Amino acid sequence: MKQRRILVAVGGGIAAYKIPELVRAFRRVGHEVRCVLTESAAHFVSPLSLQTVSGQPVRSQLFDAVEEGSIDHIALADWAELVVVAPATANLMARLAHGLADDLVSTLALATRAPLLLAPAMNVHMWEHPATQANLSLLRERGAQQVGPGTGDLACGYEGEGRMAEPAEIAARSEILLGRRDLAGVRVLVTAGGTREPVDAVRFLGNRSSGKMGFEVAREVVVRGGEAVLVSASSALPTPEGTRRVDVVTALEMREAVLEELPDCQVVVMAAAVADFRPASPSATKLRKEDLPEEAGLRLDLVRTPDILAEICREKTGRVVVGFAAESHDVLASAQRKLARKGCDLIVANDISESSSGFDVDRNTVSFVWPDSPVEELPPLSKQEVAAQLLDRVSKLLDHRR
Repeated sequence: MKQRRILVAVGGGIAAYKIPELVRAFRRVGHEVRCVLTESAAHFVSPLSLQTVSGQPVRSQLFDAVEEGSIDHIALADWAELVVVAPATANLMARLAHGLADDLVSTLALATRAPLLLAPAMNVHMWEHPATQANLSLLRERGAQQVGPGTGDLACGYEGEGRMAEPAEIAARSEILLGRRDLAGVRVLVTAGGTREPVDAVRFLGNRSSGKMGFEVAREVVVRGGEAVLVSASSALPTPEGTRRVDVVTALEMREAVLEELPDCQVVVMAAAVADFRPASPSATKLRKEDLPEEAGLRLDLVRTPDILAEICREKTGRVVVGFAAESHDVLASAQRKLARKGCDLIVANDISESSSGFDVDRNTVSFVWPDSPVEELPPLSKQEVAAQLLDRVSKLLDHRR
C-alpha cells in the first residue's frame, strides 16, 4: 500500500495497552501515524511509548501552547486520512455520538472529514446497555465504521462480548477503508429483508429476517467505492449512507425490482429472505373468525413464488451472483444442494440454529460454499465483518473475470 496518514485516538480503557502494537502494525506497511489520547487514556498507556513507536509527538491537551505551536488541532484533523478510535469506550462513543467537543479527541472527531473507525471495548453489560447500542447506531448512521468487539474473558472479570478487536484485525479493517477502493466503478445490487405475502387486508405470511445482513453488505459496498442499489423488503432499518434504496413488500414486487435494476449491475448479492410460497387468493378484506362456522379452521391454498436467484443465474452474462442459505440444520449439505440447483458463484450458508446469530441480531455464523473449492467456515462474526469478508471474495471473483 502507498503511505497513508492515520490518526489513532486512544480512549481510556485497559485495552489501550495494545495500541503500541497497533501503531507498529501501521508503521510496518509504511503508514504515517500520529496518536492523540483522552485524559484517562494516559492511565493505561504511556504517551512516551506511543511517541517511541510512532516516531511522532503525542498530543492529549486541546489547549496547550506548546502542542498547538507544533501543529494545531484543526490542522491535525485535516491531516488525517483515517481516524481510528481504539479503544472506543462507552463514554467516548457517547460523547462522539452527541457531538461534544470538550477535549482533544472529541474535537478532532467532530472536525475531521476522514473516515472514522471505532474499535469498541468495555464491560459486557455496558456494551449491551441500550444507551451504548443507541449511540453506536447513531455513529454508524453517520458513516462511522466498526470493528469488533470480540467475545471472551474481560479485564473486569466477566466473560462475554466487549473485548477490543486484536490490533491485526483493526489494521486489516483500516487497510480496506484506506487503500482498497476495489469496487470503484462497480454497481452492486443487494437484496435484504423478509418478504410479506398477504393473506387478507391485515395478515401476511412472513419470516424473521430484519434485513441487517443485506444492509451491511450495501454499506460495505459504498465503503469500497462501489455503487450500492438496495432492494429492501419490509425493513425499518435506516438506509446506509450513499446507497440507493428501493422498497418492496412481496416476492413478486422484489422480482420486478431486481429485474429492472439487473442490467446495469455487475454484482448481485441476494441476502433477502424471499418467501417460497404465497396465498393463491388473498382476501381484499379482513377474514374474521366469527364469519366462519364454530370450531372451523381456515385453509389456505399456497402457490410457489418465482425463484429470483435461479432466474438471475440463468442469465448471468458475466455477473458475479451470490446467494444466501439460512438453515437451521444440515447447513452445509443444504447450501451445497442450493448451489447446484441455482448455479450461482457462491452461497453464503447461514447457521440460524443459535439465538446469538442469524435473524434479527448483529452477528452471523456463516460458511462460504463454492462450486469447485473447499468450504470456508468462518467463526462467529458481526454482520459488518461478514460483509467485509464476503466482498473480499467478490472482489477477487471480479478481478479473475477481468
